[in-house]
Amino acid sequence: MQNIKNIIFDYGNVIFMIDFKRTQHSFTELGIKNVERFFAHTGHDPLFDEFEKGNISSSEFHDGIRRITESPDLTDKEIDHAWNTLLIGVPPINHEVLLKAKEKYRTFLLSNNNEIHYNWIMNYLKTEYQIHSNSVFFQKDYYSHLLKMRKPNADIFEFVLQENSLDPSETLFIDDSPQHLQTAVNLGFQTHLLTAQETLENYMHSSGLL
Repeated sequence: MQNIKNIIFDYGNVIFMIDFKRTQHSFTELGIKNVERFFAHTGHDPLFDEFEKGNISSSEFHDGIRRITESPDLTDKEIDHAWNTLLIGVPPINHEVLLKAKEKYRTFLLSNNNEIHYNWIMNYLKTEYQIHSNSVFFQKDYYSHLLKMRKPNADIFEFVLQENSLDPSETLFIDDSPQHLQTAVNLGFQTHLLTAQETLENYMHSSGLL
């Protein structure tokens, strides 16, 4: 990595661990068939994109799940429980890494998120780490459903660049989704794909960033 002054971190499976298989299993247990057809890491039904862009409410998301799964009897509580099984948590070392990174770089969070997961995560951070939000780890934290934009669309990257006067050539973007990284590459970012075999701590130290 050359001349890095800024780092933008993805959240899911970079900082906060998530598991798509758990959610698929949870939906399957509710009697939903072919869950891979509408929800997977590599792609999903447009309902999820709209929810991540804040274009629909939690209530509309619940109705959408009942529609695409053809399961009209599912309750809001059942849907929320299944949906939130995606969320595992943050290894404490990741918060330590973020605080160290913040001392050396301008750091930012850029997360595709949604109202239900966001509320669960904020409660989790308060309960497990006694912090009110992720803002303590970054100069600024950005969530797709609050911005009405989502990765991999270029507009959300351009917004973060412009709002913070960042030079993309001096900015490293770390994500676990190749499609998100491709947009960043096209915009001139330096990038790194964090794989399942690699931890954030290992990458930050092995790359010489910390």
